[in-house]
Amino acid sequence: MRQTGPVNTEALLARLRDELDEGGLRGSFLVRDLGTGREIGIEPDLEFPAASLVKVPLVAVTQDRIRRGELDGAQQVEIEPGRTVTSGPTGLARFRHPARVAVDDLMYLAVAISDGTAADALFALTPPAEVTRTVRDWGITGIAVRHPVGELSDTPAERFSAGEVHLAHSLAIGAVTEGQGHPVPQLDVSRASAGSARAFTDLLTALWTPSKVDPDVAARVRTLMGENLLRQRLAPDFASDAARWSSKTGTLLILRHEIGVVDHVGGPSFAVAALTESRVPAAVQPEAEILMARVARALRDHLRAQDHPRR
Repeated sequence: MRQTGPVNTEALLARLRDELDEGGLRGSFLVRDLGTGREIGIEPDLEFPAASLVKVPLVAVTQDRIRRGELDGAQQVEIEPGRTVTSGPTGLARFRHPARVAVDDLMYLAVAISDGTAADALFALTPPAEVTRTVRDWGITGIAVRHPVGELSDTPAERFSAGEVHLAHSLAIGAVTEGQGHPVPQLDVSRASAGSARAFTDLLTALWTPSKVDPDVAARVRTLMGENLLRQRLAPDFASDAARWSSKTGTLLILRHEIGVVDHVGGPSFAVAALTESRVPAAVQPEAEILMARVARALRDHLRAQDHPRR
């Protein structure tokens, strides 16, 4: 990682690592100034299963195929409960009757409310291997998309009742290996869709400062991420009247992730990636989300102070 300031950078990183450990989190964090390219992070190359973060490269590649004329954004896709629906808490998974949804609208649902059924309808048009290949053609080598989103809903958590879901988290925590292997395939970086904070920051950089990605494609994905409605994680520390936060979350058992860009009005823009794994056996962990945001914000504040000192 490139040095971003004076010696107090290392003191800050040591303190933040201690805070993460005390809060039961292991994480991969990276903040990059999109204007200067300077960055600061904590284990930015540590790879994690990506969970719903894969929906960002999915919609980017889908939009690129629309640009090339291989898909039509107005194309209607049949969604039939019981046959084409991926289980999940939001969106089309809650529909009780068949529906026809345009590809453009499936992309909105996949990002704005993390709709797994919408994402898998897009994966049926553009398989995971094609998403990975296109993203690598854009020069981003650290993201692997290996399976549809529906596979994320087949974990030990679905074997327990709501009152026993902590048992699934305990099993997941106890089986983690130092090399990020896991008997639950969705938590194994060699079998699941995966990436690091650096890889997802590279994707954000490609979308906010496009060179290999078509500018219109990048603009569409930026708009979709700006419409994300899941804002309980990092948004409270980055969104304000003077800053726009555009992001995507990812959640699975012990994993809590978010990637996004904060665009300051009349000021700099920072790409932020926070990927974490919890040692606390609980499905609902607001403290973990507060801690994630605090660490990411501290990194951004430190980098901004180095590159954009207030006069």
